[in-house]
Amino acid sequence: MSALIGLEVGQVVERDIALSRESLVRYAGASGDFNPIHYRDDVAASVGLPGVLAHGMLTMGVAVQPVVDWAGPERVLDYQVRFTRPVVVDPETGAALHVVAKVGQLGEGTARIDLTVTSAEQTVLGKAQVVVKTDG
Repeated sequence: MSALIGLEVGQVVERDIALSRESLVRYAGASGDFNPIHYRDDVAASVGLPGVLAHGMLTMGVAVQPVVDWAGPERVLDYQVRFTRPVVVDPETGAALHVVAKVGQLGEGTARIDLTVTSAEQTVLGKAQVVVKTDG
């Protein structure tokens, strides 16, 4: 494994990620999380939700993907987020996540990547940070 060369504080990678109801079904099958708020509009409405919601772990997982693609999965040392708002997935149009991954700090052999993750122009993950290994 070679070093991540040329990282600078402020460097940015951006990506738009589409989620659909099919994405939710596939994730439910893979994770075993079949809570009906993730696929039934009537159940989501009955508990006061604005619609069917994406799984939090699905949102967290797809949000880190730009960093994984950029740095490599073997370099991810730590990843933490706070869930701030749910991602509502419309039955026809789905949901769009916009991820901005920005180098926030460089350390001895590591870099902290700060993620800004929005959907419908609202932040859905707060204090989202990934620590990656930068040296060999």
